[in-house]
Parts: sequence; structure tokens; C-alpha cells
Amino acid sequence: MSLAINQIHLGDARNILSQIEPGSIACSVWSPPYHVGKGYEKDQSYEEWVQLLKEVIGLHFPILKPGGFLVINIADILAFPDPSMPRFQAVNLRRQRSDITREDVLEAKAAYPHYNRYQLAELLGCSEQTIDRQLNGNNIRGGKYDAQTRVHLVGEMIESAASEAGLYLYDRRIWVKDAAWENSKWHTLSYRSVDEFEYLYFFWKPGITIIDRSKLSSDEWGTWGSRAVWTIPSVRANDDHEAKFPLELPRRVIRLLTQPGDTVLDCFMGSGTTALAAIREGRNYIGIELLPHYVKLARKACEAEALRMKLFEDTSELYKRPASSTRQLKLMEDGISAQQLELGEVEVTEQAESV
Repeated sequence: MSLAINQIHLGDARNILSQIEPGSIACSVWSPPYHVGKGYEKDQSYEEWVQLLKEVIGLHFPILKPGGFLVINIADILAFPDPSMPRFQAVNLRRQRSDITREDVLEAKAAYPHYNRYQLAELLGCSEQTIDRQLNGNNIRGGKYDAQTRVHLVGEMIESAASEAGLYLYDRRIWVKDAAWENSKWHTLSYRSVDEFEYLYFFWKPGITIIDRSKLSSDEWGTWGSRAVWTIPSVRANDDHEAKFPLELPRRVIRLLTQPGDTVLDCFMGSGTTALAAIREGRNYIGIELLPHYVKLARKACEAEALRMKLFEDTSELYKRPASSTRQLKLMEDGISAQQLELGEVEVTEQAESV
């Protein structure tokens, strides 16, 4: 039995993806854990994280439609621990309290090899912390004993996994988000840039892809449909999920790569953002989420969105009705039936007739 559409399913994507009807997904769009220490990934090693992504990507080929797409939103790891990296020493000239250099300390130590750091500090007129810092390289970004960190690019790993699955890198976009200053606590001791962009990798399953330029307006094609850089504000309040992406992100992907009635997949559903975008764009969805709390949250959000869309459609339909039908509906809301009107049991006033 195939996995039901328009549902959020609880479980591990690696165990559930194979239950989806083969060749039924027009677009799978998701943002996996980034391996940056969030609560839901804190016990996962780097090797386990890589294996998770490889397995999930590998399970996509059978379920995608020929000509369909897998879109992965992910970022590079900007603080990847690397024990093999030399200690990175940095001197902030604005904060420097002593002019004593490492060369000064080494010269004094050579002249007085029996001096300890306290005696060297007195000789040079500085603190013993300055001596320790210059001799032992303790003025390092990230703390004295933590492994040094570097930037780790993840795109190659993602592309390799997709290629092994039979998918081809069709396109890539850059999402420019709000600058994450609070995540850049060491920026005063380095030349590193602040975290303010992520990637969207578009992978294609060989097959016929329908190109329909009418699905977007000329303005939409010019502002984002044909543009490689998407500037979309981040979610300001991650009050119900640690790492929500803005609804506009999957909405653009869905509008660009699918048609109304197609089925969209998100196998790291979180709080339900992709499903909400699918509902708004008239697409079916399948969601998979590992944590029960987020499944409950996503289901509730989808139910509310489906109800909102139905009310919107009903209201739109009401305004499309002939004036006579609209008038009758208003009278019925006022408790006046068609039979009462025919029998002349009530008098219709001008107020009752207005709608």
C-alpha cells in the first residue's frame, strides 16, 4: 500500500521513503539537519550525518517522476572542528594591552633560561598571562583547548550522493537571508564573514520536463524565476522549531518546478512549512518527520491552512454567483426561506435585499 498523500507521516525517512508510490513525486524539496549542533542533532556524529543524507538522497530516484526534481536547501558548515588544523593565533590591535611580542619573550627566555613565567613577566613588565599566551599559543580563536574550526563545504558531498543515485545537478540558487550576527561570536578575532546565505541545489531525474513559462508572470520571471540569487528574510521567531525556513523559499520552488495537482515531498518536514506552501499553491504533499512533537505541530498547521484555503475558495465562489443567488443566500442567512418568500409570509425590506 502506497503512502497516503496530504498527510504528515511519523518516522525515519530512511524507513518510509520506499513506501511512496514509484514515479509519483514531481518535486521533493527539503532542508536537512545542518550538523551545527541543534538540539535534534546534538548526538549525531559527522559520519552519521553524512550517511543519513546519502541514504535519503539515494532513496529518491525510484519515487521521483521522470523529469522531476529533488531540491535540497543546505549551508556549508562554517565552524567545522578539525583537530589537525594548526592553532590559529590572532591579535586584535584594538584590544591589545601589551606590546610584548612572542619574539620578546623568546629572547628573554634565551637570556634567562632558568626564569619561570612570573619572573619573565616581571622582567618584561607585563602579566604572566601575556607570557603564557606568547609562549604557548593560548591566544587562539575558540578557546585554549577546543579543536580549531574551519569552513567545510558540503556541496560536493551532496552532489556525489545524488550522482550515485542517478540524479544530475541541474541548477543551484543562493538564498540570501538575514545576517546571523549572534552565531559569529569570534568575528572580532578573525577576518571571517558573517553567516548570511545558504544554497539550494536542484537535482534532475532524467525524463521529459515540461517547461511552462506561463506559470509565472513576467515580473516574477525577472525578479526571481530566472535569478540565481533569492533575497528572502529569515524567520524571525523560531518559537516552535529551532531552524525554520521562510515559507517563500519552498513556495518559489514549488511554483517554478511543479504544476497544480502535482505531489510535493518533504522528508524533513519539521513544523510543516513545505506542506503549507504546497496547500497554498494547489499541490498535494507528503511529509515525513522523525519527532512526534513536530508531526503534531505540522498536522495542526496543515489542517488550519486547508480550512483557510477552503473558506477563501468558498468566498471567491460566492462573489462569482449571479445576483439572484447571492440575494437568496443573504436572505437565508437572515433566516428567511425560499418557501416563505413564495407564500408571502414575510416582507422583504430594502435592507434584507442589500448584500
